[in-house]
Amino acid sequence: MNYEFWFVVGSQFLYGPEVLETVAQRAAEMAEELSRVLPYPLVYKVTAKTNQEITDVVKEANYDDNCAGIVAWCHTFSPSKMWINGLANLQKPYCHLATQYNVEIPNEEIDMDFMNLNQAAHGDREHGFIVARLRLPRKVIAGHWTDKTVQKRLGDWMKAAIGVAVSKEMKVMRFGDNMREVAVTEGDKVEVQTKLGWQVNTWAVGDLVKEMNAVTDAEIDALVEVYKASYDVATDNMDAIRYQAREEIAIKRMMDAEGCKAFSNTFQDLYGMEQLPGLASQHLMAQGYGYGGEGDWKVSAMTAIMKAMGENGNGASAFMEDYTYNLVPGAEYSLGAHMLEVCPSVAAGKPRIETHHLGIGMNQKDPARLVFEGKEGDAIVVSLIDMGGRLRLICQDIHCVKPILPMPNLPVARVMWRAEPSLTTGVECWITAGGAHHTVLSYDVSAEQMKDWANMMDIEFVHITKDTTVEGLEKELFYNDIAWKLKAL
Repeated sequence: MNYEFWFVVGSQFLYGPEVLETVAQRAAEMAEELSRVLPYPLVYKVTAKTNQEITDVVKEANYDDNCAGIVAWCHTFSPSKMWINGLANLQKPYCHLATQYNVEIPNEEIDMDFMNLNQAAHGDREHGFIVARLRLPRKVIAGHWTDKTVQKRLGDWMKAAIGVAVSKEMKVMRFGDNMREVAVTEGDKVEVQTKLGWQVNTWAVGDLVKEMNAVTDAEIDALVEVYKASYDVATDNMDAIRYQAREEIAIKRMMDAEGCKAFSNTFQDLYGMEQLPGLASQHLMAQGYGYGGEGDWKVSAMTAIMKAMGENGNGASAFMEDYTYNLVPGAEYSLGAHMLEVCPSVAAGKPRIETHHLGIGMNQKDPARLVFEGKEGDAIVVSLIDMGGRLRLICQDIHCVKPILPMPNLPVARVMWRAEPSLTTGVECWITAGGAHHTVLSYDVSAEQMKDWANMMDIEFVHITKDTTVEGLEKELFYNDIAWKLKAL
């Protein structure tokens, strides 16, 4: 999809044709200049002066799949009642850019003609009122349009809006059901499709096995060469690697045929398969597909969405699981990993393909997988949970470190991090909020972007930061519960 964002500028006929012509020229110039630095094109559409013009551009945006959102600005004074009909029907993410064309007030040039043309401070407040009055989810970004901070914030909002577009088209392919008796991987698929747009359906593992049997040796040979070029091969068991290639080709073929961008499976249901997909799942995630272990379709979809929100539309985001803690005072860290399936986009170096026994599940043979350490840097972990009647998105700030131990006998990809505000308080907050053991760990997507995404999707957002306390979080969750129950009435 060739995503773009539309720039709609507000004005009115009162100023006369010369002013309106100047406004249109400046708006087109701003859109062109901003498009040079933003992650997606900003297309100037209209200087809106009437109810009909605004309604028409909103209708057009709603039905244009390439339009991922609208950025509005009022260069002059735009009476806000004319925006009501259009905004009441808007179905795309909305950002209010509160800016002005000029950087400073020109001492010698400022007169009433200048004031009539440059009324952004006036117009943006009028516009801001009507959006607040309509209770429309929106992002407000204030500052000069050439300022790098403003441009960065607008670009980040665009990426969050891309997450909305991807979410609305999300299809998840489930191979079998979720792991038996696990609570957090359950959820209301009707509610999720209603709120987030996800289509979550099941395909039989037997169908996958049938597709695997149709994969040719030539196709496997070609994919193995891709593996060799991308990763260091640290095993002599080429049969295991070729089997993973067979699984990957079959899974990708089935997903692409159905338009799916995410999938899940479980080690409890490998009917007719020799190995749980490890390397296969990891390499699919490296291509932007989402994955969820143990049948966790929610984290699968969130992985695909957050990867699409990242750098170049496929950022450093990965399916993750909290495995164990280092509780030594002064060196408290979480160790995140999974049996086989962590995306190599978060690797600090070139991953190695290794083959080892997997002592869980129905594997007949030892699966091949990528083994690596995660890179250092600030990141977030995110969990989407079903609270019954509403969805809650939990986000925690973390700082990833080089693992403090080499762990030579742990044959899986691993990431180690320090959680905010501290390991123990962070764990208490996470558990208090109901956070799952599966998460998406991302170096590319920020907490602010996830907050924007949750706001656009109209779901609850909980953020655990360096300043969060258990007591404060308990109060926040209590008030959230009341607010969301009232909202549902």
